[in-house]
Amino acid sequence: MNYTELKSSIKSYVENEFPETIGSGGLTPDEQLDVFIQQAEQRIYNAVQILALRKNVTGATTAGEQYMSTPDDWLANYSIAVIDPVTGDYEYMLNKDVSYIREAFPSPSSTGKPTHYALFTDGSFLLGPTPDDTYGVELHYFYYPESIVTAGSTWLSENFDSVLLYGSLLEAYTFMKGEQDVLEEYQTRYDQALAMLKQLSEGKNRQDMYRTLQVRYPVR
Repeated sequence: MNYTELKSSIKSYVENEFPETIGSGGLTPDEQLDVFIQQAEQRIYNAVQILALRKNVTGATTAGEQYMSTPDDWLANYSIAVIDPVTGDYEYMLNKDVSYIREAFPSPSSTGKPTHYALFTDGSFLLGPTPDDTYGVELHYFYYPESIVTAGSTWLSENFDSVLLYGSLLEAYTFMKGEQDVLEEYQTRYDQALAMLKQLSEGKNRQDMYRTLQVRYPVR
C-alpha cells in the first residue's frame, strides 16, 4: 500500500473527504490525512522494535576529546563499540549515567581507551576515560524512518500495511468523534495487527533456529 492508496482507504472507510472547515483548523484534506498518518506511524514505531528502525554508522573518537556527537537522526541507543586501531577488535562500551562517568573518571585529562559512555545531551555522548587516540566507533541506534507522507512508501506500508491503516483510522475517527462501537472495532483490529507485527519483529526476527526453539502456540 502506497501513500495515495492509504489516503484513499482512510477516506473510504470513514466515509469522509475531510474538507477544510472551521473544525479542521484550516488544514486542507491532504494535510489532515497527513497528520493522522504521521500520528499512527509515531504510535507504531514506539510500540514495536522493528528491525527497519535500526541503523548502524561508523565514526571515530578524537584524542583528548571526551565528548562524541550523536547522528542527526538519532533517537536512542542499542550499542556503541570501540574498534581497536591496531587489532581491529570490537569492544562494547558500558552505558552509564553522567554522574557515574564523572565519579569513575574525575579528571578529563586522564586518558585511555574508552570503556564507558553516557548520554550527555540530545546531541552528544560523554566518554570515559577521555580517548587517548583516534579509535574507530560503531554506533547501533534507533531512529524514525522517513514518513510515508514524504517517501510515498515505506517498509511498514509494504510489509505490514494493516497496522498502518488501522492506526490511521483510529486517529481519523477519533478526530471525527465517531461512534464508540466503530472506534472500538478499529482499536481491536489495530491491536490485532500490532500484535502480529510485534510477533514478527520481537519474536521471529530475534531467533536463531539452531539455538532457539521455534515459536509455538498452544492448541485449543
